[in-house]
This record gives sequence, structure tokens and C-alpha cells, in this order.
Amino acid sequence: MTEDSRVEVADARSPWWAPARHADIRPFLLARGAITKALRGWFDEQGFVEVETGILQVSPGNEIHLHAPCTELRRADGSRVTRYLRTSPEFAAKKLLAAGEPQIFEFARVFRDRERGDLHLPEFTMLEWYRANSGYDAVMADTVVIIAHAAQATGIGQFSFRGRIADPFAEPELLTVASAFERFAGIELLSTVADGKGDRARLAAAAGQIVRISDDDTWSDIFSKVLVEHVEPRLGQGRLTILFEYPVPEAALARAKPSDPRVAERFEVYACGVELANGFGELTDAREQRLRFVKAMDEKQRRYHERYPLDEEFLAAVAAMPQASGVALGFDRLVMLASGAIRIDQVVWTPPAGDA
Repeated sequence: MTEDSRVEVADARSPWWAPARHADIRPFLLARGAITKALRGWFDEQGFVEVETGILQVSPGNEIHLHAPCTELRRADGSRVTRYLRTSPEFAAKKLLAAGEPQIFEFARVFRDRERGDLHLPEFTMLEWYRANSGYDAVMADTVVIIAHAAQATGIGQFSFRGRIADPFAEPELLTVASAFERFAGIELLSTVADGKGDRARLAAAAGQIVRISDDDTWSDIFSKVLVEHVEPRLGQGRLTILFEYPVPEAALARAKPSDPRVAERFEVYACGVELANGFGELTDAREQRLRFVKAMDEKQRRYHERYPLDEEFLAAVAAMPQASGVALGFDRLVMLASGAIRIDQVVWTPPAGDA
């Protein structure tokens, strides 16, 4: 699409379904359909099975900074039970891996509280896929191909966002997190990691001149501030950037790298400073996964005075599933870049309720 097509909504005071407002974004919505069709075709060619997993879950995920809407269901006997709207289909997808599915993908509707902006919606689409018995380099390669297929589906030559450009067809830049911190922030990151933990004092001393650090900031807080303020804006310039080998304290659901236990098999893909995808070599140690979840929920309780239950079926599935790798890709963000839109709400057919 041309720059002329990157229009703002005709009249923000009219409802989102007013013909004039809808006409402004309809080209982006048609592009969304073309991308969806192209990616479904690619997954089919690769032998993936499309799945549909449940939205209501016992646990929405156990990450510190992700917040999920919840609801109360009434059973047939009148008793009540709490369920959460998922923040990701990951828990259900890994249960399917444990069940024997070798390659699966899903265009999943997911939900997150406390998120709204040009790149965030409280309800959005996550494209997530998994390969059993494959290393994370395989899904890393998948991600690059999928982004190029999205661009090919719309005919766009390059991605652009807030003055930054990236060629989705060029060979991507491969950059370790440690190298990125050294290049863009002058910090030797891995010198602050030992025995699976971050040395808060050492990272604070290294980062104190470039980010504001509060007394209650953890190692992860300081890491995130440097990443957001000094690293991410420099990624995906001219071409995609694959940022990989995250420090183990930021491993989430990824396994540690066998050759260097300070880092995990985790990567993210960026274009124009926008994070598009987050992938893992999946952790299959249920005991370690439980320890990580409990630690994360303790920190969530301290910060936000809330915690989510553990999904015991998920932990059992982790112990039973094969070695695998997977990726969560923000589909709406990909459509935004591939269609030439300038905000994520321009590429969804209907806005979240009450957000028109």
C-alpha cells in the first residue's frame, strides 16, 4: 500500500461501524484476510495441523507481568468455579504435544488486562505453532519465512513504523542478547548472571548511568528497562533482527542452553523496533517448571497483590511431552506492518468492547 493509504480514521466521534470509518480501514482488513490465507497455506504445505484450544482456563499463564481477565462459571449443581481468559494458548498446545500431535498451529484469540496502545489491545490474535522433536533453530527459521510470506501476500516492499524501515525479505540479523547489551548499552550482561540467577547489585552498577533504578527494582526489572529503552529501538533496522540466547533469569518456559547454562534457548524477532515473535526451545523438566512458576507467582503477589493458580494438568503434560520448540507471534502486529497500517486497531475487524 502507498503512504496515501495510511490514513487516520475519518471521524473518531462516529461509531466504529459507521461506513466512512469502516471504509478507511477496509484495505487493511482485506490485507489481513490475504495474510491469513497465505499462512494457512504455508502451514498446510509443511504438514502442520490447525487446532482450536479452549479460551477459558484453570490458569491463564504464570508470568509476573501478564494480567488476565477472569470470570465465574456455574456448574450444573449450582456451585461456582473461577476460570481465566487465556493470555496464550501455550498450556493447551503443550498438552496436545503430550497427546502425540507432532506439528500444530493456532490463530488464537487471547486476552490481557492493563494493555492498550498503538501496539497493544486487550483482546488480540496470537499465531502460535509448535514442532515436536525439533530444535528452536527450526521454528526460528519458520518465523522468518512466515514474515516474508505475510509481506508477499500484501505486495509490500518494506515494513515501516515510526520512521524506521525493514526489508522482510532480506537475510535477518542474528544478535545475542549479550552482544546487544554490549553494543547498545555498554553492559557486559552475562557477568551479572551466575547459578541461574541475576546479580542485582552488579547489573544496577553497570546500568545506573543509563536508566533510572528504583530501590525495589529486581535484576529482571533493570534488564527490562535497558532492553526497552536502549536495545529494542535499535533492532529490526533495515532488516529483521533475531535476538537470541536470553539470560536464564528471563527464560520463562524455555530450557537452558546445554553449552552455556547462563543463557536459555529463547529468541525474539523484531522489525522496525517492533517485537513480532517470541520463541523457545521448550522446557520439559516439570520440576524446574513448577519452581519457576511458584517463584513468578510469589513475585506477582508482592507486586500486584494477585497470583494465578498452577495448572497441574499442564505440569503433568510438561513431564510427558517430547522435546519441542514453539513460537508465539503477534499476528495483528504482523498484519499492521505488512499492510502499511500505523496502529494495531486499524487491522482488527471490530475493536474491543467499549473501546470504539
